[in-house]
Formats: sequence, C-alpha cells, structure tokens
Amino acid sequence: MSDTLGTDTADGRQSQGTPGAGDAATSVPPAPPRAAAHRRGRVRMRLEIAVLSAPAIITFLAFVIFPVALAAYYGFYQWKGYGEPTDWVGLNNYKLILTDPAFHDVLWHNGLILVLSLVIQGPLAIVLALLLNQKIRGRSTIRVLIFVPYIISEVIVGTGWSLMLQSNGAVNDLLHRIGLGSLEADWIADPDLAVWTLMAIITWKYIGFAVILMLAGLQSIPDEIFEAAQIDGASYWQIQRRITLPLLGPTIRIWAFLSIIGSLQLFDLVYIIWGQYVSGTAGTSTMAIYMLAQGRNAGNYGYGSAVAVVMFAISLIVALIYQRFVLRRDLRGAVTEGTV
Repeated sequence: MSDTLGTDTADGRQSQGTPGAGDAATSVPPAPPRAAAHRRGRVRMRLEIAVLSAPAIITFLAFVIFPVALAAYYGFYQWKGYGEPTDWVGLNNYKLILTDPAFHDVLWHNGLILVLSLVIQGPLAIVLALLLNQKIRGRSTIRVLIFVPYIISEVIVGTGWSLMLQSNGAVNDLLHRIGLGSLEADWIADPDLAVWTLMAIITWKYIGFAVILMLAGLQSIPDEIFEAAQIDGASYWQIQRRITLPLLGPTIRIWAFLSIIGSLQLFDLVYIIWGQYVSGTAGTSTMAIYMLAQGRNAGNYGYGSAVAVVMFAISLIVALIYQRFVLRRDLRGAVTEGTV
C-alpha cells in the first residue's frame, strides 16, 4: 500500500507516487516560441498594411468610386442639376449615347489621338532618350528644355498656342516673313489640319515625360551588357535592337499605358484651344468635350452623368485588357506571398 501512497518530501509536502502520473502531466509540450512570434508578426504586418493603406483607400473611395456611383445613379434620370432627381428614364440616356452619331465621332477622334500619340511620341521619345543618354555637351540643358513643357499648365499652353495659331497669329506671320507665305493656313479651324495641329501640341507638351521615363529605363540597364556585346562584335544598331529595346520593354509598356489613358480622357487642351463648338467642326472633339456640351451646357446633367459613366467604363475596360495581355509579363511575380 505504501507504494501507491504519496511520500513526504523534504519540505513536508506529499508527492504522488502513482507510476507515470508526472510523465503524463509533462507530456504535452508548450507552444513553440517561433510559431507564436510568427503569428504576432503576421498580425503586426496586416495592421501596418491597414494603417498605411487606409488614407489611400478612403481617398480612392471618396473621390473615385463614390462619384462614379453617384454619376451612375443620376444617369438614370432626366436631371437639371438641382433638387432631387425625379424624372426616371431608366437606360434611355445610355441607349441615346450608344446610338448618337456625334458620340461615335468623338469616340473615333479619341481613338485616332490614342493611336497617333503612340506612333509619334513613342519612337521620338526613344530616339531622344538614346541621344541624351550619350555623353554630349549640354546634355543636362537639353533634358531640362525638353521636360519644361510638361510641367507648364495646360491653360498656359492652350492659351499660348491658340494665340499663335490664329489666322493672324505668330505662326502665319513668321511664315510670311521668311518667304513661306504659301504655307499659311488656318491651323485651328481647318478640319484637314486641326487634328495634326493638336497632335503637334500634344507631342510638344508630353514628349518630355516620355523621354524622362525612357532615360530612367536606359540608365537601369548595366553597362557591362553593352560592353560584352561590343566585345562580341555587335554594331551600335544591333545593340539597340537586340539589347536596348528588349530591356527597355517594361518602361515602354508603362508609358504606353499612361498615354492610352490620357488620350481617352483628353479635355484641357482641346477645350482651351478649340472650345466645344469649333472642336466639333474641326474634328478634334473628344468624349470629355461631348460630355460637357451635352451635359452641363445643355442643362441635362443626367445625360452628362451617363456620358461620364460610359467614359469610365471604356477606360476601365481598356485598362483591364491592356493589363491582361500587355502588362501581364511585367506584373508576373511582382506581388508574392511572403512570410515574416
């Protein structure tokens, strides 16, 4: 019986003498410290992400998602812009947009501006970037001069060019003074010239941004690659075609994406130089100009809201398609699931 009873220990307490009882009590190991630290690290990481991204998310919801949702709501009404919208028209505004020949024209203009921007600015920006990436005298000054138009306000650019391109403006006066009076033209109102005038202004305004992006992409390419190609006997043009352009591909694709979205939403320069009426006859009107003319200026804010929703949908669809088929190779592996 004494074997199964407890025995007195040195400090007077009775310890259990049941065989295996102590082993059973200590057989469950405590939680590993590393696992607990891992869980705390993941919680802290998620909390940091939530805190840091909350301002951006709130701003995005307040200034992008909420206005789009509100515009979609007003697009179902025949609304004058004040008071509660009560004249429900359903999808009639959207049907009218999609069947209006004037909207088809401005959509075509946006598409043409988009294509011409890519075709003209892209190659020109690459050539200028390759030139300015060389060690030439005055390189920094040239870079600044090319980039300056980009940081000038669209209002200043539009006002200045509209004054210079008038029939009695500085451009025609210069052509007359240097003996090229036969080239004088109505650069703004002539439908055959207006779109090319617009493209020249857009190129002058935004080429600096494209050049800076291309220069950043070029300077990220290690010089050792070019030196190895030269040692192997590759010519300058072979190096540019086989090495520079492929490695510059991600930069070109990002610039093209920004140019596409900007072309779809073009408004400032067209409105300042041509206005909502001349732009229609000159062939430079855009979807944003159409929204202004048919919405606010016509007193039909419901229809204008519907046009805004259609513009948003077109831009979103183009962006998603571009990301899916063009940017996918650049985004693959950019976001990974990591552990702390």
